[in-house]
Amino acid sequence: MQFPANPFRSLFKDDYSVFLDDDNAVNQFADHLSKSLPSIYTNDIVFVCIGTDRSTGDSLGPLVGTLLGELNVSRFHYYGTLDEPIHALNLSEQLETIKNKYKNPFIIAVDACLGRVKSIGSVRLSNGPLKPGAAMKKDLPLVGEINLTGVVNVSGFMEFYVLQNTRLSLVMKMAKFIARSIKETESKLTGQTAL
Repeated sequence: MQFPANPFRSLFKDDYSVFLDDDNAVNQFADHLSKSLPSIYTNDIVFVCIGTDRSTGDSLGPLVGTLLGELNVSRFHYYGTLDEPIHALNLSEQLETIKNKYKNPFIIAVDACLGRVKSIGSVRLSNGPLKPGAAMKKDLPLVGEINLTGVVNVSGFMEFYVLQNTRLSLVMKMAKFIARSIKETESKLTGQTAL
């Protein structure tokens, strides 16, 4: 199903990337994320956390969704958890459900990705939609007005096995970082102090 173009496509021009161990990384990432969102009072903001718990490297999205629930994120909506993952088999259906439930939602895709060795452990905020399943050569719909991706391992060769053999420790650290950044963003937008 094709959806109309969203008017918020070009809120910022440059990608922003941070490493988990950078000083004040959560606050800095939350600052950039909050500046790239429309008003939470005019648009429903929906995080679509993509991935599967059947692959360590690809579990980043569902882990983020699960942690958002544990952090009691309430101003934002989120889909894709360990119990109810959004993956290749149900992505189109879930996007249609979201588009039908919310009027003109602002969607942020959250997913793991592969990249260069020196980028492993970084989280990137990018303008425009995410192309999920690109490393696996899957033909899936584009997701989001902006996207958050975590570089979990190196790309270039046998990506399926690389994702399967990614360290859970790194993926968990990234998921906690992204979830805390989203919670901090919510707090910044509502004028509260994050937990």
